[in-house]
Amino acid sequence: MRDEETTPQTATGTLNPGAPAATRADAPAPRTGPSPWTLRLVAIGLVLTALNLRPAITSLGALLEEVRDGLHMSGSVAGVLTSVPPLCFAVFGVMAPRLARRFGPGAVVCAGMVAITAGLVIRPLIGGTAGFLAASALALMGIAVSNVLMPVIVKRWFPDRVGSMTGLYSMALALGTSLAAAVTVPLTDALGGSWKAGLGIWAVLAAAAILPWIPLLRARATAHEPVPATARPEAPELRITRSRTAWALACFFGLQATAAYITMGWMPQIFRDAGVSAGTAGVLLAVTMAMGVPLAFVIPRVAARMRTQGPIVVFLGACGLTGHAGLYLAPSGGAWAWALLLGISNCAFPLALTMIGMRARSGAGVVRLSAFAQSTGYLISIPGPLLVGVLYQHSGGWGVPIALMAALMVPQMVVGVLAGRDRTIEDES
Repeated sequence: MRDEETTPQTATGTLNPGAPAATRADAPAPRTGPSPWTLRLVAIGLVLTALNLRPAITSLGALLEEVRDGLHMSGSVAGVLTSVPPLCFAVFGVMAPRLARRFGPGAVVCAGMVAITAGLVIRPLIGGTAGFLAASALALMGIAVSNVLMPVIVKRWFPDRVGSMTGLYSMALALGTSLAAAVTVPLTDALGGSWKAGLGIWAVLAAAAILPWIPLLRARATAHEPVPATARPEAPELRITRSRTAWALACFFGLQATAAYITMGWMPQIFRDAGVSAGTAGVLLAVTMAMGVPLAFVIPRVAARMRTQGPIVVFLGACGLTGHAGLYLAPSGGAWAWALLLGISNCAFPLALTMIGMRARSGAGVVRLSAFAQSTGYLISIPGPLLVGVLYQHSGGWGVPIALMAALMVPQMVVGVLAGRDRTIEDES
């Protein structure tokens, strides 16, 4: 068992427990760390940022029919629109490490919040499908770089509390996801029924997330925000594509994202085709997404205290297999149980984020691993929801698609166990 809450800090991260005793004794005793006020501000920034990493997507999903009608958007273009988020996450996420090295992770996340705010303000106002897609891409670019750098900021500012802080922002991310899905339509009705107002109102939350990062930009001139000087020579030597752990983590991230996007996109339709009312199907999806709020806080804390995370991976995968089996055998009879089980299974996302912070020793390593695992993973996830739709259309039912969804749980568990082994990418690159 590894007690991540009590790991001592050094000027460049956590103390290497495997170092010789003499080295540890010779290490400089105290260091001047960031003030408690600064750490609280970073924590507030993390939470507000996490709250904004999904509303741009889920608010659009809630009003997609109204947006299609308002912009005279074809069905095929609307289908492409639902696949844009993982594509943008993959493409723009690659930029995050270089931007972080040049400007610092905090400054890049602040810029990401500005991009999200601008995109959410512009896309309801601009006319035409092309402008709407461009503004959406701007917001998704801000989400993509922030996605990658959240684990980096946790590792840098809270090296002794990786699990608890990852759990905190993962919980906020899940809360933002479910909140936007649940209240966008009522907010739209309260604002006069305009889909433009319903989408644009989320820019207020994004603008609030900019504020905590502004005073923290000064920290880039101190020793706490930039990559430590001792870590810089390692970065060019780290060849992450040679690391089996990095590849396993990327595949695990991709497969869990595939399951999550399939669930968000198709689970309500599965229930509706089984005779469940549209309103109840929407509530079932909300229950599935809401499961991530408490569990996203608990799972990272538990995972960070374990030497290997394989048991958690297997437990989450088993919940997914059981939930999919239930959807196949009795979709309406046990609908609430299947929604709960799939909600638990979807908590592989905060587990993946936690492992990103644990599978690299240095801040530079976390930057590269986060970018590689998330960008590669989101690329892997793109075909899944589209393939489920094709299989549903050609098979005339949900048997074959659900079988595919269940089958994907098996490789997810295999690569998750490999990614959860107690080793770092620096040892393999």
